Amino acid sequence: MPRVVVVTDSTASLPADLAEARGIRVVPLQVVIGAKVLDEGPDGATPDVVAQALRDFVPVSTSRPAPAVFAELYRRLEADGAEEVVSVHLSGEMSGTFESAQLAALEVGLPVHVVDSGQVGIATGYAALTAADVLDGGGSGEEAARAALARGESASSLFYVDTLEYLRRGGRMGAAAALFGSALSVKPLLEISEGRVVPRERVRTASRALARLAELAVEAAGEQPVDVCVAHLANAERAAELATTLAERLAPGLDGREVMCGELGAVLGAHVGPGMVAVCVAPRP
Repeated sequence: MPRVVVVTDSTASLPADLAEARGIRVVPLQVVIGAKVLDEGPDGATPDVVAQALRDFVPVSTSRPAPAVFAELYRRLEADGAEEVVSVHLSGEMSGTFESAQLAALEVGLPVHVVDSGQVGIATGYAALTAADVLDGGGSGEEAARAALARGESASSLFYVDTLEYLRRGGRMGAAAALFGSALSVKPLLEISEGRVVPRERVRTASRALARLAELAVEAAGEQPVDVCVAHLANAERAAELATTLAERLAPGLDGREVMCGELGAVLGAHVGPGMVAVCVAPRP
């Protein structure tokens, strides 16, 4: 057992094999579909299950892990020999997960550095991976936590949705902001700013929305080395097209690394709805 262990949550969208290889422990959030409560993951709530429920107008909501879930994990890690934990989570403005981790940290004996990444999705995952990189390089838990926070702050998360209705229903966007995309045939582009979902631009067509996402991602990357990921919910073809475009246009900054492309997790998918395409650009430390 490493002296310092990184913990994150399932919304970080880290592939299971990558999280295992880096020694990162993942705590699942839950999705409530009708009367059924499922952990986010391949054996519970999957993106396909959530997308179909939304299409069928089945009520879908999400739930944070209870503080006791985090406390149990932290204690188990301590019993296995860990001396510190760096716990990196999605924006506290959008979920109570960060608060649950904070409360759990007060209940256990070992130091727990709880980090609000200020982000969602793979941007939180990149922050957790950065913490692991610092620890692998001999850094302390405090240094890993600071690096994770900085990685989250430097990342740009941009996305297109077919409708703002799911974000409004889930309380992740107010009714006034939702009017931003209510005009007929207008497609909203959104971003994460200060931990919240906020409007960025409006465009007229889905094709223009994807083209504009590429332009904004290139602007965010600039000339610096970056990691880039494209995510979607039930929109694989358009996501793949965007990933291919970005791989070509950002090749110098990628330095041989692939543009990751995959389906959004079930929890985040429940709040954005089918058709969503997102891109995360995270400058490398």
